[in-house]
Amino acid sequence: MVMNNNVWLVVPCYKEEEVLPETSTRLKSIMEDMIIRGKISESSKICFVNDGSSDKTWEIITSLCEDNSIFTGVNLAHNKGHQNALLAGLMVARKYADAAISLDADLQDDVAAIEQFVDKFLEGKDIVYGVRSTRETDTVFKRSTARAFYKLMNFMGANTLEDHADYRLMSKRALDALSEYKEVNLFLRGIVPMIGFETDIVYYERHERFAGESKYPLKKMLSFAIDGITSCSVKPIRMITSVGLLMFTISIILLIYFFVIFLIGHTVAGWTTIVISLWGIGGIILLALGVIGEYVGKIYMEVKERPRYIIESVLYEGEAYLGGKKMKYKTSSEGKSKKDKKKSKEK
Repeated sequence: MVMNNNVWLVVPCYKEEEVLPETSTRLKSIMEDMIIRGKISESSKICFVNDGSSDKTWEIITSLCEDNSIFTGVNLAHNKGHQNALLAGLMVARKYADAAISLDADLQDDVAAIEQFVDKFLEGKDIVYGVRSTRETDTVFKRSTARAFYKLMNFMGANTLEDHADYRLMSKRALDALSEYKEVNLFLRGIVPMIGFETDIVYYERHERFAGESKYPLKKMLSFAIDGITSCSVKPIRMITSVGLLMFTISIILLIYFFVIFLIGHTVAGWTTIVISLWGIGGIILLALGVIGEYVGKIYMEVKERPRYIIESVLYEGEAYLGGKKMKYKTSSEGKSKKDKKKSKEK
């Protein structure tokens, strides 16, 4: 039985100045409604994580935090990618929250489903996955490549949930468990299912992006898939071993075949077979070296133990933590903006 209900929303942001005003308004409305009804505590927060944006994203986040204490901001010192920014926000939320819900800033994830996540958490679930109920709005190409992506991931040994991205709820103990995973090459969709604990699913409809451009074009998605496979599974290396054994077996069979042909007096006609064999074997060798190189590169990155992210500053309830130093900044209290206070006085 869940005793506390301090819930944080963790929203990674990279160049989201166009969508942040609308996103913050919708999330604030949902959170304040649940606070009023007693479903979540008054200390619940909306945490925006700025992933080294070069536009006005951090300025907007700072302004939101100054206007309403329900907002919290985390500013990374450098762009480290979506997965690292998300982890940074989750690790900050872990210090204060009983549960954290991660979602994207572009409003493609249906924010109306947030309360369903909270309901599942209050029932005692530690991890709740947001899963798309349909892909009818996607193009045929995007729908088919998405299906292929999840099938490939699972075939290669990366345990992922189909049609689930990073829209999920994690309890404090699930976040504590996540903090034990120290790898630099992050693939949270594959790591979170490894944690265990009691899980559930919330189905939702994914919308079109509210504004701005997608941060995941096809090239980046392919890179993401390769990172996911090589971060969560060694199956590709085992497949190379299997292919090597197969090629070795075939070569032995061909050796016996050509020896028999030689004994009965026949000569091997043409050079096409030799050329094709050389190209085929050469291609397999280069592919094998490429896959092994991916793993060696990841080992290289891991053994250096570089930080996955560096937090430049955190804005939390009127206090700014800048370079380890605590500073004050002005903010409205009690989770209400100045406009909200004015309205309440009029009533």
